[in-house]
Amino acid sequence: MNLSDSMDVNFNELPLHQHLHKALEFIGFSECTPIQAESLPILLAGRDVAGQAQTGTGKTAAFLLATMHHLLQQDSDKSGKKKQLRAMIISPTRELAIQIHNDAIQLNKFAGLSLGLVYGGVDYMKQREMLEQGVDILIGTPGRLIDYYKQKVYSLSHIRIMVLDEADRMFDLGFIKDIRYLMRRMPKPEKRLSMLFSATLSWRVTELAYEHMNNPKLIKINPQQVTVDKVKQVGYHVSNDEKISFLLGLLKRIDPKRTLLFVNTKRTAERVWGYLESNGYHAAMLSGDVPQRQRERLFKDFTEGRLPVLVATDVASRGLHVPDISHVINYDMPQNAEDYVHRIGRTARAGSSGDAVSLICEEFVYSLHEIEEFIGHKLPMEPVTDDMFVTPKPPVRLKKKSSLRPGKKQGRRSNPGRRAPR
Repeated sequence: MNLSDSMDVNFNELPLHQHLHKALEFIGFSECTPIQAESLPILLAGRDVAGQAQTGTGKTAAFLLATMHHLLQQDSDKSGKKKQLRAMIISPTRELAIQIHNDAIQLNKFAGLSLGLVYGGVDYMKQREMLEQGVDILIGTPGRLIDYYKQKVYSLSHIRIMVLDEADRMFDLGFIKDIRYLMRRMPKPEKRLSMLFSATLSWRVTELAYEHMNNPKLIKINPQQVTVDKVKQVGYHVSNDEKISFLLGLLKRIDPKRTLLFVNTKRTAERVWGYLESNGYHAAMLSGDVPQRQRERLFKDFTEGRLPVLVATDVASRGLHVPDISHVINYDMPQNAEDYVHRIGRTARAGSSGDAVSLICEEFVYSLHEIEEFIGHKLPMEPVTDDMFVTPKPPVRLKKKSSLRPGKKQGRRSNPGRRAPR
């Protein structure tokens, strides 16, 4: 369904708890997105939901509002004892967990619920101490959640609400055994409210829903339209040797004030970063082995506009919520179609517009047909002309043990005599 095909639904029409209405008014949210309009009435009535919607269409607010509403409606333990964990929200990535927690803080402004956040890489004892004090809602990644559970830092026996976000990504990252481990130790599905949200509802995700949920209502918003309407997509056929030169020419033609540039390997990320830095484009690199504190600093600098270009592997294609990303550039075409959708979904979020540019070389052109079949149309192609290329300066070199902090110069110039790509 399209938003224009359905009646507009305002939050004030929904039977949400008064504290949540007050928070929504304070934030300035009034009209529901399609996934919110479809799922919230069902969830508020107490029925499980498995929802599919495009990235950036408001799934997080939907499950947070439903979770907080039901907890506020329930009587919490007033005995003065440690709070019992009543709701768990499971995220596949640290970045997404942090973003969910940030959104939860806003919606919790007047509700007074206790929120917890746990994820790997940082603050082990600090997170443990927070859990030992007791929380109402715990948001976290599977590994750290299981770690603390096995140490008996918290119990799952009082869980009344379970949320699984980006369920398809859980499969991709190999977390599905961890998810089943947690779900099997919670109260039975009929004794809790369960929510599953995902950008795609594949057969394996649907099977998981029916195995661990109580006859969930399946909701699919625009299932046939898997890419966002307002993303302007374009592709250019360039050879592998020409990609750096073409990229620099592309950045010269656009205003890369907040550009996310995707590559397929860390090695390529390092190479592209080196050329960007030496040719006047302040950039940082994000891959799977970047320490958590540094990742958070990079996201903050990128979000606040101090870092115009972020070079990323697919570790950032899910769960990265940065407002006003103007351009997504596929320096390498992704090797499967769903990753293409999730990459370009980083722009044109929450109704805004954006551009997605793909450089299609001989190494990754084989994935183009699969992508076009998945999105349901041909990727628009533009002709490549000589004036689109810029001769690059040699790249700076990455110092292996240094951080790529924005504003800090890295490495040294390569041998000036080395031949650079066109």
